[in-house]
Amino acid sequence: MVLCRGDSTIPRLTAACIVSALLIGHSSAHDFFQIQVVDEETGRGVPLVEVTTVNGIRHWTDSAGIVAFHEPGLMNRDVFFSIKSHGYEFPKDGFGFRGKPLKTTPGDHAVLRIRRLNIAERLYRVTGEGIYRDSVLLGQPVPLREPLLNGQVLGSDSVQTAVFRNRIYWFWGDTNRPGYPLGNFKVPGATSLLPGDGGLDPERGINLDYFTDEHGFAKKTIPWKGTGPTWISGLVTISDSGNEQLFAHYQDIQGGGMSFKASGQGLAEFNDEAKIFRRVAEFPMDGPFPEGAHSLMLDEEGETYIYFCTPYPLVRVRATRDALADLSQYEAYTCLRQGTRRDDCQIDRDDAGRVRWNWKRDTDTIGPQDQERLIKRKVLDREDAALTLRDAETGDVVVAHRGTVAYNDFRKRWIMIFCQIGGTSPLGEIWYAEADALTGPWRHARKIVSHNRYSFYNPRHHPMFDADGGRIVYFEATYTAAFSGNPEKTPRYDYNQIMYRLNLEAPRLANSILPN
Repeated sequence: MVLCRGDSTIPRLTAACIVSALLIGHSSAHDFFQIQVVDEETGRGVPLVEVTTVNGIRHWTDSAGIVAFHEPGLMNRDVFFSIKSHGYEFPKDGFGFRGKPLKTTPGDHAVLRIRRLNIAERLYRVTGEGIYRDSVLLGQPVPLREPLLNGQVLGSDSVQTAVFRNRIYWFWGDTNRPGYPLGNFKVPGATSLLPGDGGLDPERGINLDYFTDEHGFAKKTIPWKGTGPTWISGLVTISDSGNEQLFAHYQDIQGGGMSFKASGQGLAEFNDEAKIFRRVAEFPMDGPFPEGAHSLMLDEEGETYIYFCTPYPLVRVRATRDALADLSQYEAYTCLRQGTRRDDCQIDRDDAGRVRWNWKRDTDTIGPQDQERLIKRKVLDREDAALTLRDAETGDVVVAHRGTVAYNDFRKRWIMIFCQIGGTSPLGEIWYAEADALTGPWRHARKIVSHNRYSFYNPRHHPMFDADGGRIVYFEATYTAAFSGNPEKTPRYDYNQIMYRLNLEAPRLANSILPN
């Protein structure tokens, strides 16, 4: 019998667990040899570790770091397993092989310790099929109500989150399903309970309650018609006379592959009863639209602003419904002259020729990649650039792609967790930075997660999960072969969200960031 645990501490058996138990009746847990790979520092099971036999039979550890091994020709004998994982390293033997021979006795188990190279620690997969597949096969207890398949979701891209009406609301981009190669391209969503209010400790996992359609698949929360996907960003909760409202920016998308173009954009409000978004306003296609942003609230001199971070906080607007619905009230933090666009390349300078970065309406933002283009064109000097982060160890420029900013009570500073563009994996490197002020200067950064020819983009830090006074922070991102140049997709893990935690007191982090 498979024991599953829900949000409470009381053991419970869900339908998925019962079905799994029946399946195990045909293939007993005692038929398997259990391999668990654990972090040598924390002792916790490590997900996404590739375990491979000499003849190329590959398994990947589940979210408990477990592989249920049962290969008829390779049981009850010594079998050498190669061990590798992004950001982790197994020791070499005398011949340089990173692995270990194990006696594959059915019903027995082995624990392998792996060294973490990443500063952040990989915890579990949030979305997709088979999150605890091998643990279930072995009859091990698991933390999720639905450890195998939830909402018929096989894979989901790029999460947006907000706390709304005392629950966490989760929305994703394009989402795969079992029944057909084309899935949901109109913003699937779910909720979960907050930790301390019935929800799981984020160290253990996330119990997602998907909004589902009549077929049980994660439903479309964007109901309007269109030939392409619709994506949202800048998910934010505002309160009007005590009535909470949930808004997001949307973009209707045309194209595919490596080429995407927005054909329409605007603001939408979530209807919590119908579980759908409805248009509030349509925006023009130019101006400071916060594409791909994550939001944060900040009170400044008696006014509350919503800042939209990509990952730098480059767009803001007053936190009212009317302001959110009026793009002319949005301000961009930019070095362009008032009222100009990126292609104009008109830099705002004072009488002494010094570049002025400040908040302006009806003016395009200048993001990190825009800034690098201006520098290459010699329109802007490096010393006048406001968005230049450097590797705290090497001094090399680190160009940020997407990410989040939040105030951290432990560090008493603003912290940024972001994806690098053009790193050792083109979109697979996650970095950490700090600043005294929201707009910076952001100077030094430290790599905290790395991948080998695999993308891990659009990271989202979850401040509602911060623990121990902010010393521990949690973030996730999308693990996918897309844009990486790697033709091999990791089974079950590809195109899904993976959660990490970061200890801000970790010596490798604190010692390198302090010079900032």
